[in-house]
Amino acid sequence: MKNRFFKKQFLLLPAVAALIGLSSCKKILDVQPENVLTGAQTYRNVFDADAAVIGVYGKFMNLSKQYILLNELRADLMTVTNNSDQYLRQLNNHTATTDNPYIDPTPFYEVILNCNDVMKNFDIMLADKKLKVDEYNQRYSDVASIRSFVYLQLGIHFGSVPYVTDPLANVSDVRNEALYPKITFQQLLTQLIKTMENLPFKNIYPTGTSLVTTVDQYFTQKFFINKYVLLGDLYLWNGAYDNTSYTKAATAYRTVISTEDNNSNINTKYNTYKINFPDVTISNNISVQYVRFRESDINALIESNTEGWRSIFSRGQVNYDANFNYEWIWVLPFNRNFAPKNPLIDLFSNTSGSYLVKPSQLAIDNWNGQVQQNGFPFDARGRFTYKTIAGQPVIMKYLYYSQDGFSSVPVLNANGRSGDWFLYRAAGLIEHFAEAANRDGKYKLAYALMNGGIGPTYDDPSTTDKTNSMQTFLPPPYDFDARFGDNPSFRATYYKNRGLRERAYLRYATVTNPTDSLRQVEDIIMNEGALELAYEGQRWSDLLRVALRRNDPSYVAKKVGDKLRKDGLGAEAAKAEARLSTIDGLYLPFKWK
Repeated sequence: MKNRFFKKQFLLLPAVAALIGLSSCKKILDVQPENVLTGAQTYRNVFDADAAVIGVYGKFMNLSKQYILLNELRADLMTVTNNSDQYLRQLNNHTATTDNPYIDPTPFYEVILNCNDVMKNFDIMLADKKLKVDEYNQRYSDVASIRSFVYLQLGIHFGSVPYVTDPLANVSDVRNEALYPKITFQQLLTQLIKTMENLPFKNIYPTGTSLVTTVDQYFTQKFFINKYVLLGDLYLWNGAYDNTSYTKAATAYRTVISTEDNNSNINTKYNTYKINFPDVTISNNISVQYVRFRESDINALIESNTEGWRSIFSRGQVNYDANFNYEWIWVLPFNRNFAPKNPLIDLFSNTSGSYLVKPSQLAIDNWNGQVQQNGFPFDARGRFTYKTIAGQPVIMKYLYYSQDGFSSVPVLNANGRSGDWFLYRAAGLIEHFAEAANRDGKYKLAYALMNGGIGPTYDDPSTTDKTNSMQTFLPPPYDFDARFGDNPSFRATYYKNRGLRERAYLRYATVTNPTDSLRQVEDIIMNEGALELAYEGQRWSDLLRVALRRNDPSYVAKKVGDKLRKDGLGAEAAKAEARLSTIDGLYLPFKWK
């Protein structure tokens, strides 16, 4: 089959294209000038294989706007502005018609068919000895994982979808339901889990691989999907149909949490993906914090591109530094000089864009309903997630690269960076691990990860000898050692871990009995997700997953209804709750445009 995508896609992710060029610029660029290249011309060696991988990610980046809108606007934390068109309002009100461009499955299948084509050609390259076995395993597994991620998104939003693994020429071929009938979400999960379990390579690209380097402050290893995170998510979803999947989900997540447990660099070991404790004596910390000794001064809240919780979303403006790597697992960068153009500036900004969506009043009220440890009645994460600019609430997480967080003046970055598509970070990993642990009966551990952390929750304050405390004493994957003491001296692997609310400097959420309170702890986890991960593409998934496992669509319907009512849309709220009153009603209509 002719590769129709190669030349176009090669330019879609310029930073990585540049790094491949560093490896062998002539080998990559020495292609015939025809408008359409054959597989023989584009799949000749490992450098061509690298270009194909980058092409897949370039195509995938075109889904960023649709991904965020489907996962956030349909849920309870995002709402429309006066500038929104009828189709965005349909998403918000759950009245989407089949002509709504935001629910068109075609862009998702374009990525899937691209993946199928690349995987087929990788098989040929391996058979022809154009790729070594390890080169094939790494790249094939990466592309297969992207395909699985996209399919998971289709299942989340549409329920039943066609499952196609053939290298078809174009999307129109998928529309033949006689050849490619729809399968249910449960059947889709079974297929995706099987694919991910059977991958020949599940780790991140190892150091020394041609796809891993640093170019213009882009650390490319964070570009590529983390397979264990995806596998954990698939098991977590499958828990609605098979309770044994929760242990499998936690095991997959723990593999990622433990990524650097044996690193000889103690900073990397103790901090990577562990949600470390706030320490105002250490600069560049990514917790909610105040200037030292001024915790009672509301004006001393630290807010910058290099310090405090807000800097999680702006650190790359300076560089991909250690704290960035401690938190972020998967990030894709936009560059203003190359396609695709960052669509998120136009989506969110009221100074440089069209300002189409904003925080819901429900989300704002939730942040303002929290209490900090110093008594201030608000969650500072809300102030960093959105700002009031020219009298309008503006979602800021995706704008810190392109405009100043205080003045809203546009910023021109020397490396051309215009922002990131944030896909997965440590906070989401810990939340999903806690969600699995809680459903697996480990309520206290899940509670600890949301609130004070492992060490404080499992501590015995009556003794200074921590030998037999500050540990979970649970079987894998729940065996955490967070000992921290000096008599005798302990600095266990998870001693710096603190819960998300501790990192946010908030008073802890309470339950009547944290050691045996599955639904209460699950509700805490879901609410913490709203406060911590708002607008990062997680919210609809989180709500739907709970509704499925509880077999209770009203869980979603009530939250959506509450959002609409608080935004002054009472009539729409009643209709939305009625539409969302069944499990089938939680899915969008699937129709090809």
